[in-house]
Amino acid sequence: MKVGLVGAGPWARKTQAPSLLAHPAIDFAGAWARRPEAAAELGAPVFESFDDLLGAVDAVAFAVPPAVQAGYALRAVQAGKHVLLDKPIAATVAEAEELAAAVTAAGVRSMVTLTLRFAPETRQFLDAVAGRPWAAGSGTWFSGAVLGGAYANSQWRHDDGAILDIGPHVFDLLDAALGTIARVAYSHREVASDSWTVVLEHEGGATSTVQLSLRTPIMPSLMRIELSGTDGVETLTDRSTSSTDCFAVLLDEFLESVDKGVDHECSVHRGLHLQKVISAAAPQ
Repeated sequence: MKVGLVGAGPWARKTQAPSLLAHPAIDFAGAWARRPEAAAELGAPVFESFDDLLGAVDAVAFAVPPAVQAGYALRAVQAGKHVLLDKPIAATVAEAEELAAAVTAAGVRSMVTLTLRFAPETRQFLDAVAGRPWAAGSGTWFSGAVLGGAYANSQWRHDDGAILDIGPHVFDLLDAALGTIARVAYSHREVASDSWTVVLEHEGGATSTVQLSLRTPIMPSLMRIELSGTDGVETLTDRSTSSTDCFAVLLDEFLESVDKGVDHECSVHRGLHLQKVISAAAPQ
């Protein structure tokens, strides 16, 4: 499969480009970005325009801010291209709904890069908790990502905070473990520290509490998913699998989804569900 990459920021450099280059069943056709000099550092040809990229590929991978991604992804889908979408898939629910409807109408396949889902430790955790009587859960992710390092200059992360960047990962895992998130019961952000507290109600009666921050001075970041109930307690804290190893599995399953013509569980429709949770927790 010929895949083009849109974006040349830290995530593209660290994970997407190396993973696309290394995959034996993918021809990394090239990249397009706002800064051609940055795209040139990804190890693949550089396209002069987004339209040039679309004309040369079967699928498009995105590594750009959500407000930028939605419009370009819509154009890719309407051109009949499969899409690998970063999370969240858009800036608003309306944009996410338009994109999901376009994917369905075009009959193309999609995947949201919820990389934690493709780690073996995460899958072992989800297998272990499946079908058991959990009453409550919690999800915690504290990071200093915007205080320094590769993402310190990411304006959308500064503006919108942890709810858009790491929120989708935590919401996705609690949803998968406890049941579909039915309602956001409470949400609060302390802006200076980007500290979010969100209470979720799940179908089936379980409740979970989420705490997030991208401005906590901690290294490495802390991630914890915990469930409790009459069966005891199960906890996920392991993030030892590298992002490139996770992405290799993601690409395998994306190719399988395209080959079989069947949506993956992490398709654009999963992204739309998470977008609605984000919007309910942080109304625009």
